[in-house]
Amino acid sequence: MHPAAPHHLPFFVPGSDGSDALMVVMGIVLVVVVLWVGTLYWKLHSLPERMAHKSQKLQFEIVAVLGVISLFTHMHIFWIAGLLLAMIDLPDFSTPLRTIAGSVERIADTTQGALELASEAESRGKSDGKPDSKSDAGNATNEKVLGHA
Repeated sequence: MHPAAPHHLPFFVPGSDGSDALMVVMGIVLVVVVLWVGTLYWKLHSLPERMAHKSQKLQFEIVAVLGVISLFTHMHIFWIAGLLLAMIDLPDFSTPLRTIAGSVERIADTTQGALELASEAESRGKSDGKPDSKSDAGNATNEKVLGHA
């Protein structure tokens, strides 16, 4: 140490050998903070997608696409739209409509079958000249089905 130098130097002054401990510590802190802020940004950016995935939303794929669009275009309106879409529960219209379509198809099949039975019974009854027990059953089925519809 130089004789004119003070005996006690502050910690931020580099040593005579050129090593700077403060710069090394600040470099490590800078890298850690940049990684932490980047992770925080990615978690915040994927928030709508994680919300939609966690609650099993039907519109999950739309929310994911909006998130990717907002990431690459830097237009935050897509992220906001994805967040709002992830929060909203869209009603499931397809399941009830499929059930209704199946029921109507079954009703149409049974009605068609009952009408065919009734027409067969009528044709048999007219040809024999006497009522048939099958025609009575067909008429009862026909009345039951038509009364139901």
